[in-house]
Formats: sequence, C-alpha cells, structure tokens
Amino acid sequence: MAPIRKKSALAKIDGMQGVGEERTEQYKGPSFVNKGRSLEHRSPQRSSPRFSPKRFAVFDVDGTLFRSSLLIELAEELIDSGVFEESIRDSYAKEKEAWQNRQGSYHDYISKVVEVFVKNIRGVKFDALKYAGEHVVGRFHDRMYTYTRDLVKELEAKGYYLLAVSHSPKLVLDEFCKRLGFNKVYGHIYQVGPEDRFTGEVEDLHLISNKANIVKRAAEKEGLTFKDSIGVGDTEGDIPFLELVEKPICFNPSMELYRWAKRTGAEVVVERKDVVYKV
Repeated sequence: MAPIRKKSALAKIDGMQGVGEERTEQYKGPSFVNKGRSLEHRSPQRSSPRFSPKRFAVFDVDGTLFRSSLLIELAEELIDSGVFEESIRDSYAKEKEAWQNRQGSYHDYISKVVEVFVKNIRGVKFDALKYAGEHVVGRFHDRMYTYTRDLVKELEAKGYYLLAVSHSPKLVLDEFCKRLGFNKVYGHIYQVGPEDRFTGEVEDLHLISNKANIVKRAAEKEGLTFKDSIGVGDTEGDIPFLELVEKPICFNPSMELYRWAKRTGAEVVVERKDVVYKV
C-alpha cells in the first residue's frame, strides 16, 4: 500500500498546496511554473533595498463573498452525483429546517454539515472530490454578494495583496478564488492516504483553524503591512482576524459579530436584495 504523503506543518500552510499535491518548481523567467496539481501561482520576490511592505486585505469566503457555503454545496453535489449516499441529507435535515424556520442557528446547521462531511469523505477518491468541486464552482461562481465582489475588484486595482481565509475545503476554495484574483488562499486540507483516497482527517487543523495566526503568518512571509489593512467577515469566527486589521468590516453580521462591531466601532455593512447600506 502506498504511504500517506506527509509534509511539515509550516510547509503545507505556507506552500498552500491542495490535498495530496506534490510540487516541483522550474524557474521560467518572471515566474515559477508548478508541475503536478497545485493551483497556486506566485511571482518571485524581487530583492531591493527600497522594498516596501504591501498593503493587504483578508476576506472570509462563505457568507461573505459567496452567498452560501461552498462546503454545503459540495456536500449536496457529492450526494447528487452518487458519491455520498442519498440518506446523508437526513443527517443534517433537522438543523437545516430549524435554521430556515429561524428556530435554530446557522452555526448549528453548518457544524452538522461539517461533521457529516468529514465522516463520509473517508474512502472517497481525490479525483471525485476534485470533480465535484469544479462542478460546484462552475455552477455557482457568480453567486456572490455585489458589495464584497466589487470591493475585491477595487482593492485589486489599488494593488492590495488579497488573502482568502476559510474553513471550507481548500480544493474548492482554490477553484473559486482564483477567478477573483486572490493572491493566496487558506482552507482545510483533507489528508489523502493509499490509492488517493481521503482518510477523513484534516491536515494541521490546529494551525488552519486559527484565522488570526494564519493572517500573521501570511503577513510575515509575504512582506505585508498592517497599515491600511482591511478585513471582511460575517460571523464571530472572523473576529480574531478582524481584530488585527486597521479597517474591519462586518458584512451581514451574525448577532455576536454585530455586538462586537458596536463595542469596537467596526464598520457594519448590510446587503439585502439590491440594496447595500451601513448600520
């Protein structure tokens, strides 16, 4: 049986490769060309005595850019395509209905979907998840909030370094975020074992789950400055990185995030139907 491919924790976090990817690099003039399945493209750092740190913006993805959850849509696609059993929907149906009827929280709903996804991804082939992820992004790539979509374009035009930080699978995040011009993407990397099948384990969960530490690490590694930095999130899980940036934006916030914004003076932006307004 083939061994599980392992890399050091920091190499996996800093390299930002997808699940089970093995990476080799050849220097081709102005950029690196990555062989294998890596979706990352990065320009080499130019050494200069006048090098100045880059401004950056960090975005949550699910519920902030994407008007749903990539993980939820991925789970639904795996069920529709027969990779997951149809009965798996029943495992989170109660939490979904309670949230839709405003009798339960979104946190309870998404937590249940995560639990079911992790349990059932065990034994699934890498290519099956990759195909499902591509189908989800192909179908839903335009399902974005106009405010955050336009903000990404505006900041990219101003030369901001763009970071995406999410707890959805990085495999689908890469496909979604590369269309928007993000420089680096952080998400859950699911471990691949023998025969390119998932083990059900998330690589370095203790590292990737801490969004604040991830942002600090990216800033140090990429030469980013917190001066004029911007962060956009929608739930209390984004507070750790929102506390770091100079301009935090709470977008369509959960109640806990809204209360935090009121305490700290952070900007609150709401998008409803075709109206965007500040609170």
